[in-house]
Amino acid sequence: MARAIITDLIISRIPGIKGGDAKKLCLKFENPDDFLLYSKKDLEFFLRHALGAFSWDEVFALAEKDGEAARKQGIKLASLRDEEYPALLREIYDPPAVIFYRGLLPNQEKPLAAIVGTRKPSSGAAAQAYALGRDLGRMGIGVASGLALGIDSMAQRGNIEGGGAAAAVLGSGPDMIYPASNRPLARRILQGGGVVLSEYPPGTVPQKWHFPARNRIISALARGCVIVEAPAKSGALITAGFVLEQGRDIWIASSGLSAVYGEGTSRLAEEGAKVISSAREIAEEWNLTPSGETAEKEVPAESGADFPAASFAEKLAAKLAENLNIKL
Repeated sequence: MARAIITDLIISRIPGIKGGDAKKLCLKFENPDDFLLYSKKDLEFFLRHALGAFSWDEVFALAEKDGEAARKQGIKLASLRDEEYPALLREIYDPPAVIFYRGLLPNQEKPLAAIVGTRKPSSGAAAQAYALGRDLGRMGIGVASGLALGIDSMAQRGNIEGGGAAAAVLGSGPDMIYPASNRPLARRILQGGGVVLSEYPPGTVPQKWHFPARNRIISALARGCVIVEAPAKSGALITAGFVLEQGRDIWIASSGLSAVYGEGTSRLAEEGAKVISSAREIAEEWNLTPSGETAEKEVPAESGADFPAASFAEKLAAKLAENLNIKL
């Protein structure tokens, strides 16, 4: 195993690492021998906040265990400093130092669209999630989601049916598919050229607090996100916050406006998020042809002209951040 990967596995196991700490440490250190020369106090001075209690021996042993478990199960690793690490994920404020994955990482030349929503959707919202995923797949656009029941599953099933390479981001280790009933769906994603990935090492069971953190990765992998149906308090709205923080496109599915659990969806629409009915609207906004390739587009003659869309995005981000208590 490359020494840089070992360093990043160590970074992932230090208790108290938060926010952009992993990115800072990965940029500063490459060789574990150099890294282990630093004391806990040195790291805290560098990061400017306290860390949890740990010993280097314990952290190093856990990092070696994670790498060995991945090797035994055929799970691949990509470090923040590796070329294959998804570029869009690398650019966010707080990317994971290492991702563990099965399958093929997204083609960096093709965009992904995230589709998220409630685990208990109305029939209309479930049907639209499936149709959006399928039609995006037919245009060569993969769907990123969380492999949860409901909207996530329907969108990813549709994407597979349409020939898309879907990306499932887990709140557990890549070997611990949750919910277990979606193991067949995970296999289909891999068979279709997609990926099942996580920032958590093999053997990590799902925990409640893992899922909000997972949502930042779903939004980061994609160029834009469709919120299909979301209750007033919903993980999908947390994802919406990350979408805006990361500067991605955001849409509301038309079915979510009148859905039983669509209070959060309706609120986003009231605050100015664009409502869409079809995958073609996404492709048109991204200036893509039916094959998913970028079409030629005429550049505006006056580059200094005002663009209302930019103003809207800033206003929506500020409003949503205020409602969700998210710092942008």
